[in-house]
Amino acid sequence: MYKLGIDVGGTNTDAVLIDEKLNVAAEVKFPTSEDIYTGILGAVREVIRLSGIKKEDIRQAMLGTTQCTNAIVERKHLAPIGILRIGAPATLSVPPMVDWEEDLSRIATGIAIIGGGSEYDGKELAAFDTKGAEAFFREMKEKGVKSIAISQVFSTVRNDHELAAAKLCREIMGEEVHISVSNEIGSMGLIERENATILNAALWKVAEQFTEGFANSLKDEGITNADIYLSQNDGTLMTMEHARKYPILTVACGPTNSIRGASYLSKLKNAIVVDVGGTTTDFGVIQNGFPRESSVAVTIGGVRTNFRMPDVISIGLGGGSIVREKEDGTVTVGPDSVGYEITKKAMVFGGNVMTATDIAVRLGMAKLGDASRVGQIPKELADKAMEVIRGMAEDGIDAMKVSNEDCDVILAGGGSIVLPEKIQGTSSVIKPEHFGCANAIGSAISKVSGTFEKLINYNELPREEAILQAKQEAKELAVAAGALRETVEIIEVEDVPLAYYQGNTNRVKVKAAGDLR
Repeated sequence: MYKLGIDVGGTNTDAVLIDEKLNVAAEVKFPTSEDIYTGILGAVREVIRLSGIKKEDIRQAMLGTTQCTNAIVERKHLAPIGILRIGAPATLSVPPMVDWEEDLSRIATGIAIIGGGSEYDGKELAAFDTKGAEAFFREMKEKGVKSIAISQVFSTVRNDHELAAAKLCREIMGEEVHISVSNEIGSMGLIERENATILNAALWKVAEQFTEGFANSLKDEGITNADIYLSQNDGTLMTMEHARKYPILTVACGPTNSIRGASYLSKLKNAIVVDVGGTTTDFGVIQNGFPRESSVAVTIGGVRTNFRMPDVISIGLGGGSIVREKEDGTVTVGPDSVGYEITKKAMVFGGNVMTATDIAVRLGMAKLGDASRVGQIPKELADKAMEVIRGMAEDGIDAMKVSNEDCDVILAGGGSIVLPEKIQGTSSVIKPEHFGCANAIGSAISKVSGTFEKLINYNELPREEAILQAKQEAKELAVAAGALRETVEIIEVEDVPLAYYQGNTNRVKVKAAGDLR
């Protein structure tokens, strides 16, 4: 049995085949195409050709894609939606999408704020306005809206009004309507949680397109025995059905795949991962084998959200970053890049644009293309450029640290050939075998997770009992998502006291993960 892992990047689409013992059988890099699927098909065909395996031996296929991120950033392919907030009269002063850019806020066909919701302690704020909800859903049905975002004030404490609204929406708008409820997506904070729910609702067409497109692409290639999974941004996998329901969870799955892949290849469970692509470099942290989660609100395409996201910093440095020498002798690297056109425009490939890759080849750090073509680059200029690259890497690593101690660093991604071996602030710099396809490897070896999060008053339920129940709930969620029950283990436990709540209230969060069935 083999696993096929695919990760679609801005420059290359990487594909790997991994056997039952999680050894890499073959790996390829294939230029990413404008329509995405041509690049995926090319990578799949090439990796199968290199491995020589039979297509029927591929039993699992995993895809990591940037399409949801691109749709938000580029404002393309987003579906028109209806937005219902349950929180009147308390939340009327700040309407939904209040700080959204105009070109993105157009996705809202209708917005309504109705009575309901709860206080921070779970007490009912107001009675659920059933008639108001019914009128809104009927209006959206008449306008042909196919997706609804429902949010409720303090739904992370009490979600009964959200559930009632979702049931009512299904009854009025039909079984085919796509419903996103905020308690399943975001965390504390009405506006940010509501924003994440709105984006999730608007992405349903994109999700349907890339899940069906991937499945059809594999089928067309004769890969019919494989179960299909999508990478999500906590370093684990989800089924196609789950991806269609929660497409927002695929945002930033690329960096998490690289972090997971780098951890697996280096055998390190705790380190900083530096993933260098053709255009950008992502800095992330691996903790106990999984990406560290961001603890602050994350902005996507100008929208503040608070759903789970990896703690990642991205800078404009990559193998295709353009190198320029100014009149005063200083050298700049990036942030602009030749991207997927590196094989045409970089000097080592016969082009006339000086890139970070050309600098690495000129300094003897990498063997790529025709080295004689970069011999004209002055050594002094190349050294200056490398110092700039080194400084950018060191600044990024320092930004990810939680102390001033030196740390282990893992280099991943095809563009990491541009980074020097010695970087200040590190105890070791490791570039493992197969580093160039760490993202696709991370996708292929990923597990399935379940996360349980709830506010619990320890005066009503003792801490030990509450944590035990939360662990069991997290395990069941992982099994429901497709994990093999006997392999599920707890990978993260967190309880944070909330001083502004009554009693001894804590936010309890537990994550469990296990192998695919």
